Order: sequence, then C-alpha cells, then structure tokens
Amino acid sequence: MTMDKIKLVQGTKGMELPLDTGNWVMLREEGYSPVQSLVAAVGACGAYVFQSILDSSRIDYTFKDVEINYERDEAIKSEPVKSIEINFYLSVLEKDQGRAERGLKLIGKHCPVMQSLDPKIEVIEKVHFI
Repeated sequence: MTMDKIKLVQGTKGMELPLDTGNWVMLREEGYSPVQSLVAAVGACGAYVFQSILDSSRIDYTFKDVEINYERDEAIKSEPVKSIEINFYLSVLEKDQGRAERGLKLIGKHCPVMQSLDPKIEVIEKVHFI
C-alpha cells in the first residue's frame, strides 16, 4: 500500500497548502474553502477519467471546460455536501456523441476521488457538446 502525505501550515490568513509558487490559502475569503477544494477535486478527477475513457474509446474530442454545481445539506448543522453535478463542455464529432455520453457511466467506477466520498453524496455527470 502506498501512503502519500500532504502538509498544511498555519498561515496568517488561515490554513495553507504550501506550493513552490506560493501557498494556497484554504479559506473561502482568501482562496477556496476546504469544501470548494473537495468539490473541485471531484470535478478534476472526473474530467481526467472522462478524458481517459474518450482516449481509450478512440473518440476525438476537444475539452473546453468543466462546470461544477454543488448543494449542501442545510438540514445538518455542519452542512455537508449533499450533491455534486459535473458538467463537461467539449466538442466531439456528431457520430461519436452517443458513445461519449455512454462513457459518462464509467467515470464513477474509475475516479478514486468519487469513490472516496460518502455514498450519500450524489454525483451527477453530464456532457454538453459545443
């Protein structure tokens, strides 16, 4: 088993993730909050996995971007993430769009970040062809 390590440091504006190019402040008012970072990680991992699926399926594509919407459960005091919707925006030839859409079903099975989430968190993947 491989064990990776991330170190956070206490900065003047909050907890920081040290980077060679400058620390990433993990505070909503200064950068991205830990919850936003979690949601962004789900979207990034999903995008990398989707791209890998498209590559493996020999589908030519151009990725434009990914938009992630998320909802928090206000019924619970800590307001955990309740659902995440990932919208992939890409261009694919019309003849390959159906295959690309079917590839969405494989993302959750191959994305380690999604697999690490509480199973109560609903993740919805959508593709938008541009």
